[in-house]
Amino acid sequence: MKVAAIHDLSGFGRCSLAVIIPTLSSMGIQVCPVPTAVFSTHTGGFGEVVFKDLTDYIIPCYKRYKELKIEFDAVYSGFLASSAQIDGCLEFFGGYKNALKVADPVMGDHGKLYRTYTKELCARMSELVRVADVITPNLTEAAILLGEDFPVSLNHNAAKSWLARLCEHAGTAVITGVPMADGRMCNIGLDRDNGGYWRVNYEYIPVKYPGTGDIFASALTGGLLSGDSLPLAINRATAFTQIAVKTAYGYGSEPRDGVMLESALPWLNSGATLSEYEKL
Repeated sequence: MKVAAIHDLSGFGRCSLAVIIPTLSSMGIQVCPVPTAVFSTHTGGFGEVVFKDLTDYIIPCYKRYKELKIEFDAVYSGFLASSAQIDGCLEFFGGYKNALKVADPVMGDHGKLYRTYTKELCARMSELVRVADVITPNLTEAAILLGEDFPVSLNHNAAKSWLARLCEHAGTAVITGVPMADGRMCNIGLDRDNGGYWRVNYEYIPVKYPGTGDIFASALTGGLLSGDSLPLAINRATAFTQIAVKTAYGYGSEPRDGVMLESALPWLNSGATLSEYEKL
């Protein structure tokens, strides 16, 4: 299986393509990176970064792949450096109609937009998620897409309502990092076509690491491509992300360095049986 991964590349900090490629590769899936930008480091905690915008690369890359008759089982988009890059993603999504189209609408976290994001780019991100099969916003991004205020928590009914509204266009929506009214942290999802609202609880770790959303969405995509049902894919992605986070936290790793992915990767091929998901 092959995935066209339309994401940025940060040279240091364990996020974006630096974690997407090993995660999917360890699941037996070939990753064909389509970089949207190159950064010396991620933008959290290193001051000014060296940055190269690759907007002009995306559509020519798509056209060349089509000329070569290269097919993809999935097209998976993430961080975009400009609103013009939405056009490149739409070319890939439209040109590979039989591929699983996954959009991780990377726009912000903890109730705030990332500093590189404009209102225009947020509006165009809504255009992209409408043509995706699977979307994986965190709670901040879900609120932006739905035009809602950032909530302190979601109760049972609100969580199901948000998922249903996100699935008016995409077939599957997963919201990550949701504090529920019952006091648990969880990732929640809805498979509109097969029915079923799902939640997977996880233990909150009081440290912010870059790249955890990329790791989660990659493991989820790999699970779905490998035949996992949505609840199993969410469970697998949640467990893997938490293993990586707990490993870094346990060793006292510098948060801006990202999670200790290298130590966690063997778990993806361990054959571990998961049964922590539950109906929402």
